[in-house]
Amino acid sequence: MYLRGIRGATTVEMNDADEILAATSELLQAIVEANDFRPEDIGSVFITVTEDITATFPARAIRTMVGWELVPLMCSLEVPVENALPRCIRLMVQVNTPKAQAEINHVYLKEAKALRPDIVKLTNEATR
Repeated sequence: MYLRGIRGATTVEMNDADEILAATSELLQAIVEANDFRPEDIGSVFITVTEDITATFPARAIRTMVGWELVPLMCSLEVPVENALPRCIRLMVQVNTPKAQAEINHVYLKEAKALRPDIVKLTNEATR
């Protein structure tokens, strides 16, 4: 068993609590489906947001998901780099898994696909 980090990112159109919560849930669900694990396998989830996301904590979305109540969550601000992708939510899910690093599927949704087009392409090829 190894501890692996699974990255994911998504964006929202507006700094709106409902949209932030929905986007966070959608991203985590996509990561779970792409990597086939359960909440019991998770060591922790680290969440970052760009400084233009202030309407709510994305961790609220995860906390309301069935089975995720005991998973340690931490929110933080992303480094404010000039010309960075705005309204972006990023997840780093630390999961205990027998999978090799090359078997991990990172997930990028919406405008966040531009962050790692190399990984998006690999993930799309692997799911065909």
